Order: sequence, then C-alpha cells, then structure tokens
Amino acid sequence: MAAESIRNLGIIAHVDHGKTTLVDAIFRQAGLFRDNESVKERVMDSNDLERERGITILSKVASCTYQGTKINIVDTPGHADFGGEVERVLSMVDGVLLVVDACEGPMPQTRFVLKKAFDNGLKPIVVINKIDRDGARPTDAYDKTLDLFIDLGCDEEDLFFPHLYCSGSQGFARLEPNGTETDMRHLFEAIIKHVPAPQVQEDGPVRLQINNLDYSDYLGRLFGGKLLRGRMHVGDRLVCVGEHLQQGFNVTKLWVYEGLKMVERESVEAGEIVMVSGLDDVLIGDTVCASDFVEPLPRIEVEPSTLTMNFYANNSPLSGKDGGKFLTIHKIRERLEKEEKVSVSLKIDRNAPADTVKVAARGEMQLAVLIETMRREGYELAIARPEVIFKESDLGKRLEPVEQLTAEVEDEAIGGVLEELARRRAEVQDMQSLGNGRTKIVASIPTRGLIGFRTNFLTLTKGTGLLGSMFEGYEVYRGEIQSRVQGSLIAKDPGKLTRYAYENIQERGTLFYQVGAEVYGGMIVGACSRDEDMIVNATLQKAATNMRSATSDATTVLDAHKDFSLEQALAWLRDDELLEVSPKQLRFRKKILDHSERRVAERRAATVS
Repeated sequence: MAAESIRNLGIIAHVDHGKTTLVDAIFRQAGLFRDNESVKERVMDSNDLERERGITILSKVASCTYQGTKINIVDTPGHADFGGEVERVLSMVDGVLLVVDACEGPMPQTRFVLKKAFDNGLKPIVVINKIDRDGARPTDAYDKTLDLFIDLGCDEEDLFFPHLYCSGSQGFARLEPNGTETDMRHLFEAIIKHVPAPQVQEDGPVRLQINNLDYSDYLGRLFGGKLLRGRMHVGDRLVCVGEHLQQGFNVTKLWVYEGLKMVERESVEAGEIVMVSGLDDVLIGDTVCASDFVEPLPRIEVEPSTLTMNFYANNSPLSGKDGGKFLTIHKIRERLEKEEKVSVSLKIDRNAPADTVKVAARGEMQLAVLIETMRREGYELAIARPEVIFKESDLGKRLEPVEQLTAEVEDEAIGGVLEELARRRAEVQDMQSLGNGRTKIVASIPTRGLIGFRTNFLTLTKGTGLLGSMFEGYEVYRGEIQSRVQGSLIAKDPGKLTRYAYENIQERGTLFYQVGAEVYGGMIVGACSRDEDMIVNATLQKAATNMRSATSDATTVLDAHKDFSLEQALAWLRDDELLEVSPKQLRFRKKILDHSERRVAERRAATVS
C-alpha cells in the first residue's frame, strides 16, 4: 500500500481516561467486528493483568480501514511507570490522538505524553472523552487543555488544535458538546485530514528503527517498526546495527497489521508498520539497514530509571511448596534478561553479586506488574524493598529523584492527605478548590515518598481520590522518611499457626495469616503494635490436662488477619526484610532467618552507624 493511503496514529492519555474503550468504538465503526460477534470490552488490553487492573501496560498495534485509507492505531499506557512504552511508540507514528477525560480534565500524565508528542514533532488531535458521564464538564476540560498547550510553550498555530467531543462507551464523536451525532464519522475524518501521511522515502536502501519486539515459540524473536525507506522483501539480506554490535541476517518472514491480527506479506512498502523475523539478538532502538548502505539512526532516549530492586532465589524452608516451577537464580535472571530486551525502561545491573539480580525501573507499579507476571508464569522468588537511585552533585551533595504529584480529593480528606504528604517530605506547590466539594493539590515529592503512598491515599480518600505523578528531575536529598511505625512479629519455630497461639499473639499486633497457615522460624507473621520487632511462638499448643478450667466454655473471638496486595507488600517491607513471592502466596520474612545470627548482625550494624 502506498504511503499516501496510510495513517500511523498513537493514542495517548492519562491513565483511565478511556483510550482503550475509544479504540473499541473506532473498530466497531470501521466494521472490524461482525454485528453478531461477541467481543470483549477493551480488545487492545489482551494481557490478563491489564484486564484486571483496567490499565494498559504494553503498547499494541492494530489497524482498520476507512474509505480506502489504512489507519494503524497504537494504544499506549497512561501510567507514568510505563512512560518508556509511550516514548518508543511516538517514534513510529505520524500523529497522536490526545484523550482527555471530560470530568477530570488534563492530569499529570497528560502533560508528560503531550510534551513527548511535541518533542517528537507530532501534532495532536484532542478528544474530550466521556462527555456522557455525570459530572462531565467538556468545555472546562477543553479550556484546561488549551492552558496546558500554552504552558508547554507550543507554537501559536498549535493552539488551534482540532478537537472533538466523544464517548467511547456510546460510540459517538461530535463537533460540539451538545451535538446530535451518533457515530464516529467525524473522528475518522479528523484523523485522515489532520494526521499526515508517513514522511518516508519509497525508493532507496531499506531503513527501519526497531520500536516493537515480540516473541513466537515457533519463529523466535519478532521485531519491527515503521519502514522509513525502501521496500522490504522476504529473503532480503539486511544488517541490524545495535549499540555495540552489527549483525547481518536474512528476512525469513514479514507481517503487517490488519485488524487485531498480524498478516503475512511477501513484501512491504515504506510507511507501513511492519514486523520481521530472522534475527534473535535485537533490542529496542537498533536500526535495520540494507547490507550495502549501513546508516544507523540515533537511539531512542527514555526517562531515567528512579528505583532499583534486588531479586533473589527463594531459600526459605517453604521454597517449592506452593507450585513454583522456576526456583533458581539462573532461571530468574534468564526471565528478567528477556524482559530487559523488550522493555526500554528496565535495566539489569551486571555488577551485582552472583546470587542477586539487581533491576532498575521507572516505578513501583512497573516492578509490581513484572513480579505479578512472573509469579503467574510459575516463578518463585524473594525480593527486597525498592530502593531509590541517588546521585551526587558537582559540589558533593546527595541528590534524589523528585516527582510532581497531582491529587484531586474531597474536601473532608484534605487534612489527612496533607499530613501524609508532609510525613513523606513533600512540598505543596499549589492548592485550588474545584468548586464541587473537591480540591486539587499539586506537590513536589521525593520518589522515596511515593513508595506505598498510593495505597494510603486510597484509604484516606475512601477510594474517591485521583492521583498522578510525573518525574521532574533530581534535587538535594530532603532527609529521612519513616517507612512504617510498626515492628514485626517474627515466628520462633516452624509448624502451623495454631488457634491458641493466634489468640495470644493478636493482643500484641495484627496477624497476616489465618489459623493453620504454615510458618517457619524467621518468618514475619504480623505487625507489632509498637515500633519494635518481637519474636512470638506462633505454633504454641494448649497444654492438655485433665483439669477443667472455669472458663473452658468461653471462646476468644479472633481478629481478622490482614491481606496484602503486591504493591502494599512491597511498601510495607523494611531494609532487613524480604518478600517471598510464590504462585500461590506472599510471605514476609527477615533476610537472616536465624534469630541469634540476626541479633549479631543488628549489633554490628548499630556499632558501624
């Protein structure tokens, strides 16, 4: 297909502003689904975790055709932790659809993705989405979006951006908020009119930058991006230029996107988004060239990683008892190296000790999603608390990553949220009433302070708060942040948690497991009510005697045990603790299980400090 008949379009937005649902509506309008076809909602969220969390994690490509023009659509994540996905996608599209929620208006990630679009020279079409929702303020959302364009210093001509008022769930796009249109025709026309055809050279030696990676059990590594120059054929001899390596290969298969599927082609023309097989050792950002004309492109730059986390093999006494198939550090490293090849914002430290895999990433959500994916694949591992990546200034001062946080909360929750922000060394920069019983708070917060904040924020706002953050840069270290105010209740001996022990221990704090749970010495079974660690006998049995107790008929009511999500568990950890993750269970433990060895280590650490 000629480049003039192609439009490559990225869809960008803050998390939960309705990108993926809007894509569903576009596909329905384009006749991609039969009228009687049963289709899951959010077809582009193919990953189980994406469906459960309601967020896009991996960017994906699909296509549809409207009046003879092929539209390749790339759905991107809206969560800041997956910003690397957004950055790599924008380098292979020619225009973007900026989706803004009509109720919330632009949010922190809206600013991030729009700035990246401007940096890549892309002109946005603005979609004010969810205008059918209660509380929708479409004209207000448009005004705030205009303010954001001005704030980002865009050109004057960009202030007259094309915009539409849509509902992804109802499947309509309107020119005015009070319009009567019931289909997506105006959106298709805006895409064809305002998104330029790919700026490519149809003739000349092949040139393509790898923006997309996939894997097939039958063909091995698949890779691709927008074909920038020339025609590519099956059997072509090409060269892949990496950061440190140049490799020749033959193209074994070629695919383009049609609908939600990849369709094989014998040849592909410039302008298409193509997938290729024929070489295994490739990375995002590598350039594919004709073998007789090697001309690499600049590598894709992404926001820096701000957190690191250590992964270990699980060496606890319960290792392998929860259905884990991959237990060794070798298998864990292999899986993480595979992830590193696919993700542009994940890096493995090659200088870490042999029994440790140290991974750098953009945020705790990215790490939590990776760990959850691994446990579902049968991996069992132990992980340490996330640590922030510090730097040193030219003057020798310690610098730490800082993020801009934007929160919308109901007025009665303001006090609790501000108190929590102050505890986490945040500096409030702006507060403004939104006039509907809600207030917007903008603050600068160390990345350290964000670890575990989202969970607390949802509790403080009873689930009604909106929260977003965006990496700002490095600033001078702001001082210690107390991670938690409770110590640990540590099991003394291996065995099963008994009811009798549970009754005794619950007076000292909150337990994490139900009666009958398997425990071992050094495992953390609960949170102490005081800020100190306490060793408890979790396997204590009631002594059997032939004496009848005066209160034998009375039974103590057991307090409910506390369950943790993966993000909550990562935030709860202290530096001397590990989280044991298996396919069926999350367990907390001390790094050193033996009580006497642990005391010696604590005394040594106290002496050194």
